[in-house]
Amino acid sequence: MKNPKVKINKIENLSNDWYKLDKVDFDYQTKNGEWQNQTRESYNRGDGACILLYNASEKKVILTKQFRMPCYLNENEDGMMIEVCAGMLDKDDPVTCIKKEAEEEVGYKISEPKKLFELFSTPGAVTEKIHYFIAEYSSDMKISDGGGLEEETEEIEVLEMDFKKAIQLVSTGEICDAKTVILLQYAQINKLL
Repeated sequence: MKNPKVKINKIENLSNDWYKLDKVDFDYQTKNGEWQNQTRESYNRGDGACILLYNASEKKVILTKQFRMPCYLNENEDGMMIEVCAGMLDKDDPVTCIKKEAEEEVGYKISEPKKLFELFSTPGAVTEKIHYFIAEYSSDMKISDGGGLEEETEEIEVLEMDFKKAIQLVSTGEICDAKTVILLQYAQINKLL
């Protein structure tokens, strides 16, 4: 931490159950030079990786569909989300993580994912940084049906759909996951399909 305008006074752990929630008391120096005391909560769930698998010749993408409790609690009627394949890094580097997630979640063995960038999704409340990848897939790369890991209580539906349909689902709001929208728009802007 190298910002001389920030002095952390105290970090109080509020929860360390599934992930870690801290309350941070700090002083922040404003533009006029005055110090202002502030308090924020910071949720640390670790970093993650996501990937858009696409087939340029068939103009298709691989997405997932699964239940997400937080969005269900925030007016998503059935709690189901259509997303790109993604997962937490845990102790893996981003490339190892996304290769493993592609096999577990969607059943494809990919060899050379291309890293695009890293983004903070909700920097005002969550520490998580997500590593974004793309990779081409073909039917000969399919090694299983996917679906996630039972021990991680995952029940993932694998969706192979036309790219145009995926873009349409963004427009209608049926795809409303930020990482998925970002990667689909990246593919559209860069004419990958």
